[in-house]
Amino acid sequence: MARITNSDTLPFVESRYELGMLASQRVRDLNGGAEPVVDSDGDKPTVVALREIATGKLDIENLRHEFVQSYKETPAIADDEESLEIANGEDPQLREIDAELENALLDEPADEFTGVTEPESDTDDAAAESDE
Repeated sequence: MARITNSDTLPFVESRYELGMLASQRVRDLNGGAEPVVDSDGDKPTVVALREIATGKLDIENLRHEFVQSYKETPAIADDEESLEIANGEDPQLREIDAELENALLDEPADEFTGVTEPESDTDDAAAESDE
């Protein structure tokens, strides 16, 4: 297969959009060190991924599952890193800060926190120019 077209892959995928998603997942796998199931012949990973899908030698269901899982997983925290989340809010310092912020929000008028300012009117500019 020298050239891959959409029609070559459509028996194995449901749509062009799915083809794009699955091919991108397979490219990530190939770039991550996965072995191609077809001869790569020095082609770019995108071409190899499309060729793998078009030949039917690739487990499409597994690739779909990998794609979905890649967007569900959250990054794991290494042992030497600190988590910003505190279990059950048991840090007294964080509780104190939360209480201070809550009190500040209740004490201040709402206008100061909206960040919305009144636009300057053109009549103010005209009046200032006429005074000169």
